[in-house]
Amino acid sequence: MRKLTTQQLHQQGQSQVVGQSVKHESAAKQVAGEALFVDDQITPAGCLHGAVITSSIAKGKISQQQLDQLKQHPEVVAVLRCSDIPGHQDIGPIFPGDPLLSDTDISYHQQPLALVLANSHQLAWKIAQDASQQLVEYAEPDSICLNAEQAKKTANPSPTVRPSHTMGTTVSDADIATSPLQLSGEQNIGGQEHFYLEGQVSLAVPTEDRGITLYTSSQHPSEVQKLIAEVLAIPFHLVTVDMRRMGGGFGGKETQAAQWACLASLGCWHTGKPVKMRLPRSIDMAVTGKRHPFYNRYQLGLSTDGLIESAKLEVNGLCGHSPDLSDAIVDRAMFHSDNAYSLNKAEVVGHRLKTDTVSHTAFRGFGGPQGMILIEQAMQDISIATQQDALDVRYKNLYNQQHHTTHYGMEVEQHQAMLELMQQLESNANYRQRRQQINQWNSSNPTFKKGLALCPVKFGISFTAKHLNQAGALLHIYTDGSIQVNHGGTEMGQGLHTKVQQIVAQTLGVPVDYVLVTSTRTDKVPNTSPTAASSGSDLNGMAAHIAATELKQRLIDFAQQQYQLDAEQISFKNGQVQLGDDSLSWGELVQAAYMERVSLSTTGFYKTPKIWYDREQAQGRPFYYFSLGASVSEVTIDTLTGEMSLDRVDILHDVGTSLNPAIDIGQIEGAFIQGLGWLTTEELVWNEQGRLLSQSPANYKIPTIGDYPKQMNITLFDQANPEHSIYRSKAVGEPPFMLAISSWCAIRDAIAAISQHQLVPQLDAPATGERILMACQQQFNYLEGQQDAELVK
Repeated sequence: MRKLTTQQLHQQGQSQVVGQSVKHESAAKQVAGEALFVDDQITPAGCLHGAVITSSIAKGKISQQQLDQLKQHPEVVAVLRCSDIPGHQDIGPIFPGDPLLSDTDISYHQQPLALVLANSHQLAWKIAQDASQQLVEYAEPDSICLNAEQAKKTANPSPTVRPSHTMGTTVSDADIATSPLQLSGEQNIGGQEHFYLEGQVSLAVPTEDRGITLYTSSQHPSEVQKLIAEVLAIPFHLVTVDMRRMGGGFGGKETQAAQWACLASLGCWHTGKPVKMRLPRSIDMAVTGKRHPFYNRYQLGLSTDGLIESAKLEVNGLCGHSPDLSDAIVDRAMFHSDNAYSLNKAEVVGHRLKTDTVSHTAFRGFGGPQGMILIEQAMQDISIATQQDALDVRYKNLYNQQHHTTHYGMEVEQHQAMLELMQQLESNANYRQRRQQINQWNSSNPTFKKGLALCPVKFGISFTAKHLNQAGALLHIYTDGSIQVNHGGTEMGQGLHTKVQQIVAQTLGVPVDYVLVTSTRTDKVPNTSPTAASSGSDLNGMAAHIAATELKQRLIDFAQQQYQLDAEQISFKNGQVQLGDDSLSWGELVQAAYMERVSLSTTGFYKTPKIWYDREQAQGRPFYYFSLGASVSEVTIDTLTGEMSLDRVDILHDVGTSLNPAIDIGQIEGAFIQGLGWLTTEELVWNEQGRLLSQSPANYKIPTIGDYPKQMNITLFDQANPEHSIYRSKAVGEPPFMLAISSWCAIRDAIAAISQHQLVPQLDAPATGERILMACQQQFNYLEGQQDAELVK
């Protein structure tokens, strides 16, 4: 019996579901309030509530605890400390450094010290907060380190949480000096609070084998399973983690959902009762990590017309007290410090600086934005130094036919597509005409200045840890023809389940509503990777597709034998199966196959091909492909107040062959606005004692509708992925976040207009009104100095 090739199977007259703007699978339920999150679960009988007692200093040692007093409290069921942990006490995801509870050393403000279990959420947290203030005493607090300058001076025990790393070729000051033009600059880039709508929450329920079933809001159920088992010293198979949906994650629930899951499970294991733990917003913001702040520097050797001949780049991630994911995050900042530009001879150094704060963690872009913004600042600075339009400088330095190898040895195969995308956006957005209009405006308006910037994005897609680039799926066809899929990816609102639904429906040639994607569970698909690195659809979509293809082939094999047909005479479309001149409904064929004992269940497994990276040599192909994009931002600033308005944004973004255009455009729009918040309004502030001051919506400002661009145009770049990704699509989660860098560059362009682009603006991020005002004042001071110099002459 001859089987069809994979390509022929794909072309079996399928329903066109992939590429359609199918609505989000939970949209109606979310609008109606019927979509269940962890906090919506019916609380089990006898459920206890957990809260943590936290430190009131940022660094030092505990001298005395009087927590045993709490056991006399009539509302306290249990108080659990470090000594009550039967297994591992450190839950560092890769490297140690993250104690579940601390009983001696304090590494950051509000570090958890003990777990209180009570009969209500409000009581548990009231008791814990009172205990934090009244029942714990400390030795004299140590001096603390909060910024890059302090971290670099620290020598005890180490200024870094992980060793520094270098990519590229050694570039000396002498190498830079051989170029006709030398340029240097620095920047401080702030961190960012994830501000997911649903906070950290877990519900642990005991099982009959002294195991745990855990309902959690986590991007990495398998890691949560592993850590709970290690903390409780039980086998992995006694822990089942169930994750139906999150109210946002953005990286903040990749590793840092695990602590609260482990604590809820610890309470459950000790008491034999269900335990729920939900962090209040102010606690959540204080005790969970943020996007890494960075301090970056560059030195460039340039030709007289602004072509980079050599580059020495330094990126410094402020990591907090422990490694968490900082090694990989700073690596990705290093990988993306070139963005879309050839650096020619380049040396990129990355440091992982230790600070006395909560350990910073993954956030959309995973270090890529913090590396990319350095070279984009450099492009703006080169344009001022050479008196060119910044777009022309960018074009000049793009990867091209002669220069298409990164500083880590990977070929940029789509360099021509990047150029075409930028040129198309330049034309669509009328960049040149608007530049002339803005120049005229700025020459006649002394108070209000406009800025314009067009910036590209080239973002590598794959986990840089090779072993994480794998995924599994479990697929069942029931005898009525309905289909159930389970896969290792998690749904955090980004539409992953919807895309997997479409992929399976397309592969099997059935309507999308035949397919149900169920909650992510560790007892259905084991050993899964986190939903991160923009890889959710690439990995899990392909795994589900492979499973569906296997079942489709079984049904074709059955139909060939049952109806005496060639494979080419069998096709699937819109829930109907064409069998030569006859047809059956999909359900009828499935029922017939079942009666003949054809297995209607299978698994699919996928691992990303081609990728490899030798970290010792700092060479390889860490990414399967690059996602591309570009954006044009136009801003107006008030030079007397620092107020900024975003007048217009034009985006052209490459998602390959889109799986779902509406979801992809929504992701692009949301990512841009989140990036805008990082670069303009969201400011993290710690006081000198290491306490986070910006820990509520009252003092931490995410973008509002008033910050939204007055005009926003988003277009998808129409070009299939040259790599064999799922239906030739490209990842869309993280890459568009960096499109917002164009808004920051446009602000710098507007500020530089004060001095007629003679002086490079000093503008750190976020570019708050205060920072914009200070940068404007620097420009005015420069003009005054020039005028004074003229008078002296």
